[in-house]
Amino acid sequence: MKKMIALTTAAAMCLSLAACSVSTSSKETTAAETTVADKTETAEEDTTAAAEATEASEAEGDLVATADYPTKPLTMIIPYGAGGTTDTWGRKLAVLLEKYLGQSITVTNQGGASGSIGSQFVKDQPSDGYTLLVCAETMGTYRTMNICDLGYDDFTVISPLVGDPKVLVVGKDSKYNTLEELLEDIKANPGKITMSHSGPGGSGHNQGLVLKELGYEVAMTSFDSGNDALLGVIGGQVDFTNPNISTLGGYIESGDVKALAVFSSERMEAYPDIPAFTETVPEAESYLNIPYTLLSFVVNKDTPQEVVDVLKAATEKVFADPEWTEFVKANAADPVFEKYTDDASIQEFYDNWKSIICWLQYENGVAEKSPEEFGIKKAGE
Repeated sequence: MKKMIALTTAAAMCLSLAACSVSTSSKETTAAETTVADKTETAEEDTTAAAEATEASEAEGDLVATADYPTKPLTMIIPYGAGGTTDTWGRKLAVLLEKYLGQSITVTNQGGASGSIGSQFVKDQPSDGYTLLVCAETMGTYRTMNICDLGYDDFTVISPLVGDPKVLVVGKDSKYNTLEELLEDIKANPGKITMSHSGPGGSGHNQGLVLKELGYEVAMTSFDSGNDALLGVIGGQVDFTNPNISTLGGYIESGDVKALAVFSSERMEAYPDIPAFTETVPEAESYLNIPYTLLSFVVNKDTPQEVVDVLKAATEKVFADPEWTEFVKANAADPVFEKYTDDASIQEFYDNWKSIICWLQYENGVAEKSPEEFGIKKAGE
């Protein structure tokens, strides 16, 4: 018995060392942890938990793995820092995928350059399905923004995940109590009402460009992050901003901000009292039929179809898992994965997204290169 325990412990230590070898410069945890790694947990505990999850799945007949894939642990790259929107959803996906793939998934954060560093890392790995990527919407604008040569067509989309709804908010002491009041003031004082965002080309900045297209000229102020942009409004430095609901809920409940509208054509089920932007500005409909913060689950383009099929089957099981559906509801996320389920509709969705956002950025001088150069048609053409 002692010999068996010793062998088990040694194997666990080897697995831990192997996981840590993926990237010495990145933050890593196993997918079984939904927050930054708890250093008090031992490798033996992680291995035991993974084994128990696998046994439970096998007992329930939930595993979708074949004899050929997956036969070893996987790695999931999050091309942004720990704790953000992409990281939060990627880790939840990884935890549940383990149940249906029967293998552990090591989550690694590789941030930098709008997510292009981590995305390029995945592209440089073998197309065998053992390196997964959860990316944000910037993947669709890398080429036109001249950040790098990557695009969605360099990968196979297993599935779009969720949209993280953006909400237009002002500080609790703001003179604005409705979207109408804010927009009227913007019209009366073009270029003087300030809006904070997390940087050029980001989802918040894109919303400012939409306002401009609709005839509302605001003074856009860039902050280092979306959270800093929000704190700028709470602190009274800026008039309004457009944070994601996943980072905003606590501030709404505490009364630190007033939510004037969801930047969408639909209200959120979790916050039904917040009006949709199109209720006040119906002409915005053509810009708001897409999620502005979009997360996607992808692998390299040349990944064998049989591997893609396994990942798609496992992902479908994740989407039906009560733990996932409850997480989606708790975070007031837009369940994009429910709307686009086959290859044709998924392709059409991403093409439409690029046609709106890439041209919006280019025509407003934000993107350096024309979308036409990359075969991206303008919406409606």
